[in-house]
Amino acid sequence: SMTSIRELQQELWQDFSAWLVRCILNKDELTLEVAPEHIHVLCQQLRDQPVYDFAMLLDLCAVDYLHYGCSEWQTTSATASGFSRGVSPVNKSSHDGPRFAVVYHLLSLQHNKRLRLRAFIAEDELSIASVSDIWPAANWYEREAFDLFGIRFLGHPDLRRILTDYGFIGHPFRKDFPVSGQVEARYDAKAQRVIYEPVNIVPRVLMPKVIRHDNNWYSSTNTAEVKP
Repeated sequence: SMTSIRELQQELWQDFSAWLVRCILNKDELTLEVAPEHIHVLCQQLRDQPVYDFAMLLDLCAVDYLHYGCSEWQTTSATASGFSRGVSPVNKSSHDGPRFAVVYHLLSLQHNKRLRLRAFIAEDELSIASVSDIWPAANWYEREAFDLFGIRFLGHPDLRRILTDYGFIGHPFRKDFPVSGQVEARYDAKAQRVIYEPVNIVPRVLMPKVIRHDNNWYSSTNTAEVKP
């Protein structure tokens, strides 16, 4: 119920406020914004304290906020012309914090509670402690975030790319990475090997930007936030 979620919000803030930046309750979803230097110790406590018992890590991912809040996708052609459904006016808040964040989704089977953690990390640092020793499931999740975003997880036992090819350059999920990539590979029959060449695809807009009514568009009146 909403009451129990609000109680959990207050308990978390009371116990861990020294490690948190904000504690946000939005439409029954609770998010703790965590100072990155405290993410490991907080995760350890959330798993081990019986009152919380978040024994399961459901997901770990990264987010690039480079173009967050922009009314247009950053493309080679404008999407504001030709697609009437893609130009609806929006009042989405901009993002003025660090560019990257790591997001964790936790589940307590014992208490039937879910929790989201979010830690913003500076672009010039781009590293955060690994939680693979707390939840082994984080191992491949962190490798994926390292591969696609370039975030280093300190203490990870085997941090290497997991989805892209050997020798791949760049991180494909960064917002400034070209959609068509930077190089393309093909097998050369004469050389009898795979060769890499510059991409010869002409970038073009294939889909309009569609404004969806999801959690990003909830008004501030539906949000309960606890902060210093």
